Amino acid sequence: MRLESYASGASTLPLIGESIGAHFKRIAARYPGNEAVVSVHQGLRLTYAELDALTDRFARGLMALGVNHGDRVGIWSTNSLEWVVAQFATPKIGAILVNVNPAYRTSEAAYALEQSGVSVLLTQVRHKTSEYVEILREIRDGLPALRSIVLLGEEAPHSPLPGALRWDDVLDLADGVSEHKLEARLAAAQFDEAINIQYTSGTTGFPKGATLTHHNILNNGFFIGEGCRYTPADRVCIPVPFYHCFGMVLGNLAVVTHGATIVIPNYTFDAAASLDAVRKERCSALYGVPTMFIAELALPDFATYDCSTLRTGIMAGSPCPVEIMKRVQTEMHMPEVTICYGMTETSPVSTQTAVDDPIDKRTGTVGRVHPHLEVKIVDEHGRIVPRGTPGELCTRGYSVMLGYWNDPVNTAGAIDAARYMHTGDIAVMDEEGYVNIAGRIKDMVIRGGENVYPREVEEFLYTHPAVKDVAVIGVPDEKYGEELCAWVILHESAVATEDDIKTYCRGKIAHFKVPRYVKFVNELPMTVTGKIQKYKMREQSTLELGLSAAARIVTA
Repeated sequence: MRLESYASGASTLPLIGESIGAHFKRIAARYPGNEAVVSVHQGLRLTYAELDALTDRFARGLMALGVNHGDRVGIWSTNSLEWVVAQFATPKIGAILVNVNPAYRTSEAAYALEQSGVSVLLTQVRHKTSEYVEILREIRDGLPALRSIVLLGEEAPHSPLPGALRWDDVLDLADGVSEHKLEARLAAAQFDEAINIQYTSGTTGFPKGATLTHHNILNNGFFIGEGCRYTPADRVCIPVPFYHCFGMVLGNLAVVTHGATIVIPNYTFDAAASLDAVRKERCSALYGVPTMFIAELALPDFATYDCSTLRTGIMAGSPCPVEIMKRVQTEMHMPEVTICYGMTETSPVSTQTAVDDPIDKRTGTVGRVHPHLEVKIVDEHGRIVPRGTPGELCTRGYSVMLGYWNDPVNTAGAIDAARYMHTGDIAVMDEEGYVNIAGRIKDMVIRGGENVYPREVEEFLYTHPAVKDVAVIGVPDEKYGEELCAWVILHESAVATEDDIKTYCRGKIAHFKVPRYVKFVNELPMTVTGKIQKYKMREQSTLELGLSAAARIVTA
């Protein structure tokens, strides 16, 4: 009898059946003197008792602004203490926090704010080249639901926006709302209600608002923390963005559900600032997408940073190169680092490696199914495939989103009748239930009838001593339909030619997997969360290589 690509996550620990606000209050009462959050770049630190009191006060301030149960409160900001306060204040009053990508510009921000019906927006004045206030001046008239704008940061008083409030103004408004009214709102919260909307970055069309509940993200955060074996003594450095599930759930919720400490190294990722925060705050865990770890390891003075307090952490967001994983485990003193896999629509984690998994499983897979979840791998007809056979990974269980906000058509296209979320990722499950992600279905390259998974080629190219980072895509070809193109970043001072790369491949991987084209670059196009934008690479390579005519033939 064949073993099918299906697994369910058994657990002796029950799911948490309470709202985020109620759970946070219970944790704060248990560990009142523990440091809850340290914002290194702001010079701020709060205990759990202090964070509970501050989130209560901000929640009452929002109530004074007229925020009712189910109203949407947007946050358009990089990482800060205020972000953490907003994350834990909004569920206390049943408001839905809408995460707005800090990289959004006019049309994207206008769409997300209007589509979700945000009534109160918390925003920075600016960050680097993003002038949030100026964008809001331009789009505000097209946002009829937007009643109040709250400016964050020290620059707020110097950059007025008509009618805008400052952070401290909202805290002052709290005096007009009694603690009893806040307690009543907290008690009314139901854990299956929507509490968060996160807009997914699509390659075409407008982003979709994944709508998540207390139950979705609270439990996912808790079991992620269990996977990392967090205790109240852990201090977790989180340089990944809070607006994304990586920072908000794998980070903040995994930490808080265990009474541990959130350490924020900077507003956005900075390799040196991250390692400096690890050193100064004696962190036991560090997060990042693979490109972040690559940047940290590549620092000229990397050896001067004391990482000896680290033991674990999470690498996620995009496929992890095996060679980088090995260096993180050894050179960064993170022998228990784990790999997580998932998507925003599944809160996000569906699989995770264990800290004591064999080294080959921790470097070559994304682990096994998470507690209380089910995963299966299916063919193009929706039938479960035998183990060892590639297919689309699907997830079912408590973590699956309610749906896309006010978008039943796209919801129906993503979640099937059995409540499985279809991920669009190609995966293979081995005999022991470990899952390996081969790539996105849309990224798979079909060269002359041969299916080529770019990640397999990328993993091989990482073994080249001159290669620092690499991404492989398919480009149009008149003869074979598609050919492989590798974008390569070389180590500083390393030298390699296109022929060098191709020669290195020949005889070591199948001939049809050897890249036809090699492009040397200084960086790869990425989203804020470190996901490589391969569609942009395809567009640029097709144009630069003069393959537009072949593209028309292939797609005709």
